[in-house]
Amino acid sequence: MTLTASSDTAATGTGQLAVDLDGVVKRFGTVTAVDGIDLRIRPGEVVALLGPNGAGKTTTVDMLLGLSKPTSGTAKIYGLPPQDAVALGRISAVMQTGGLLKDYTVEETVRLTAVLFGKPRSAVAAALERAGIAEIGGRLVGKCSGGQQQRLRFAMALLPDPDLLILDEPTTGMDVGGRREFWDAIRQDAEGGRTVIFATHYLEEADAYADRIVLVRRGKIVADGTAAEVKALAAGRTVRATVAGASLVDWSQVPGVESAEVRGDTVLLSGRDSDAIARHLLTRTEARDLEITSRNLEDAFLALTAEDAA
Repeated sequence: MTLTASSDTAATGTGQLAVDLDGVVKRFGTVTAVDGIDLRIRPGEVVALLGPNGAGKTTTVDMLLGLSKPTSGTAKIYGLPPQDAVALGRISAVMQTGGLLKDYTVEETVRLTAVLFGKPRSAVAAALERAGIAEIGGRLVGKCSGGQQQRLRFAMALLPDPDLLILDEPTTGMDVGGRREFWDAIRQDAEGGRTVIFATHYLEEADAYADRIVLVRRGKIVADGTAAEVKALAAGRTVRATVAGASLVDWSQVPGVESAEVRGDTVLLSGRDSDAIARHLLTRTEARDLEITSRNLEDAFLALTAEDAA
């Protein structure tokens, strides 16, 4: 089941999409990594690209960056072929690994990148400040933590002032405070019109910071919408309760139950009719500490990317 947000409409006043993938297919020999993806993203949107390992996310990102070409279909960035958009500095990427010289300082690395883009020294200071690493400019890259190195990559990606920023696991190695500061900066950039696409395994980040979530499975988009819309695809709620001897009960026979999990004396019953489940627990058992919760993004992710998902 695929839910699609109103993503075909271009940004108001521009008439141009930031990203336009039309029937994109990518094959490697007999293996189809991307299988007919249609994706349209408006300028200024923050889009989370999610999916299990091997779903086709990295291959899609490679085509957006012009690192590989579609076997069939077309990919356009602001109306341009990806290679042209990269050459013009309209797209930058923050990748998870690589690209850093560990014997250079943080500031030297950013200055070197600035020279490549013909940017003045003032741009270096602005990028360091924007990425939150101005105070460690004199530190060797090899002495930086994983989170600090990710911030350095972010600073480098900001130098060409790109219209589209692609982030691959951008907050890996960052602590909780660092992750929050990073996303605050990203949201400010998006408010200024920059488009952001990010891939992450932190589903709570996608839930909290993405305008749209695009869920990919086996090279196809299986869900596309707001976090609330995607979570709604994993219909039903979970009823949690404490029941003495819970492990001795066949919970599958309870009306409305689609799945059950027992943890000691705690039972978690999931189904579309949570009222019926709760009513049974309260009238037919000695249940206490009853709690009803909606499905979260993780539930939707697992349901929509399961091997037997429709």
